[in-house]
Amino acid sequence: MRSIVPPPPLPAETKPDVDAIVETIIYLYTESRRLTKGMAREVGLTGPQLTVIKLLEQVGDLSLSTLSEHIRAKNSTVTGIIDRMEREGLVKRERSTTDRRVVYIRLTDKGMRLARQVEVEPMEIFRGALLSLSQGDLRELLRILSKLQKRVRARVPGPEGGRAQTREASEGS
Repeated sequence: MRSIVPPPPLPAETKPDVDAIVETIIYLYTESRRLTKGMAREVGLTGPQLTVIKLLEQVGDLSLSTLSEHIRAKNSTVTGIIDRMEREGLVKRERSTTDRRVVYIRLTDKGMRLARQVEVEPMEIFRGALLSLSQGDLRELLRILSKLQKRVRARVPGPEGGRAQTREASEGS
C-alpha cells in the first residue's frame, strides 16, 4: 500500500478556500471522466480506449512506455488496453527499425476513422474554457497548478512506484 504523508492541519481562515479549491479539482476530474465515458460509450469503446485513440490521433505513434506516461497508467494496465484494442483492429504494434526492444503503438485505418468520429473530447472542452482566460491568467494558473502538482507528487508515489517528473522540473525551473 502507498504511504501518503498527511498534510499539516489547516488554519481556520484558509479552510473554506482550500475546501473550495479541492471541490473544484474533484469536479473537473469527475466531469472529465464522465464526459470521456459517455463519448466512448457512443462509439463502443471504454474511456481508456477513447483516451488512447485520441492521443494517438493527435501525437502519432507512441511506444508503450511513452503512452503509459501520457495517460498516467502502469505499463501492465496499458498493455491490457492495447491487447483488447489490437484484437478489435483499432491499433497495431510495430517494432522499431532502430531499436528492436521498442514497440510502437499505431492506429489502424479503423482506429483512425473511429478517432475522427469523436469530434469533441473532454480535454477540448477544458481547452475551450481556458481560452476565455487572459494570457496573464493562463500563465498564473499554470504557475500555481505546476507548484501544486510538484507538491502532490512529492507526497504520493507515481503509477510505477517512483516519483513522476513535473513539467517544472523537466524545464529546469
